Amino acid sequence: MLYTNRSTVLHSFAASLPDSMNLSSQDTVLPVVPMFHANAWGLPYAAAMIGTSLMLPGPNLDGHSLAAMIDEYKVNIAVGVPTIWQSLLVAAKETGTKLPSLKRNVVGGSACPSSMIKAFRDEFDCNTLHAWGMTETSPLGTANQLKAKHSELSEEDKLKIRLTQGRPPFGVEIRIVDNEQNNKLLPNDGKTSGNVQIRGYWIVDTYFNSEESALEADGWFDTGDIATINEDGYLSIRDRAKDLIKSGGEWISSVELEDIAMSHPAVAMAAVIGAKHPKWDERPIIITQLGVGEELTEEALIAHYEGKLAKWQLPDAVIFVEAVPLNGTGKMLKKDMREQYGNYLIECGLID
Repeated sequence: MLYTNRSTVLHSFAASLPDSMNLSSQDTVLPVVPMFHANAWGLPYAAAMIGTSLMLPGPNLDGHSLAAMIDEYKVNIAVGVPTIWQSLLVAAKETGTKLPSLKRNVVGGSACPSSMIKAFRDEFDCNTLHAWGMTETSPLGTANQLKAKHSELSEEDKLKIRLTQGRPPFGVEIRIVDNEQNNKLLPNDGKTSGNVQIRGYWIVDTYFNSEESALEADGWFDTGDIATINEDGYLSIRDRAKDLIKSGGEWISSVELEDIAMSHPAVAMAAVIGAKHPKWDERPIIITQLGVGEELTEEALIAHYEGKLAKWQLPDAVIFVEAVPLNGTGKMLKKDMREQYGNYLIECGLID
């Protein structure tokens, strides 16, 4: 991507707003996200503009190094993908630190499990802030700060809101549409799913060295995400379009299945993909990494789903691995897992 000075400056203002990442000169921020990944989410520019102190971890992205850095330099805001925070939680529990300076961690790149938000809230008195965006959006598209009317809600009701990706700041707009019906606009009712599109001051219009517009005919950029938007404008990503699992003509969200798997105390990381099925087209399977010293059977993990989903959405199989494969930014490599395990049900004779 090639960004303009104007779009980067405007993005820096928006990222610093109270309803975005809420940065000030009194903060010390730890961006555990590389600068080659969407400009470290814009933090090098926003922090410099506001006067926020930046602590850069270098190559030391393991949980123990991050916990030590947070405690030594009194970091109060940390930013990264869920896999980073999973390792931090493990390290903090092993060393006994309560990370007393850390008041807010920002999560992006993939959905944050509800169990992780609860752990930071209940064990470390730290609020987890969901955000959403992509390289083409500079990257900030939405951030999840609660509204005033949410202050009287119970912690569990607040959690339901915090699990969404939040609202767009001034400068960008989002909408959901039905791509199969010529971008028909869908309602913001929190229930209807559609393709997420975005437009604004720091959103891509053309790719570098390309003369062809990256936008739809009416000026919106199609993100490739499937989501709902509720009446308050909160975006809830259901899945990447390419990660949805189509089973018997119905869609299953891999994000929802991963969240349930991650709520099991023995599970350190879980990825859900669609495996080929001759009758149902695809069926969900779980690639699971257990915590150190943990034991869990396939039957027990699938039983953990019962009562949380319709029976037809339950995973067909569990594959235990030493480590879920990740890319350089900490995202799960689902493409690689689909290539490796896409025929798992057929090859293992697990067809109903």
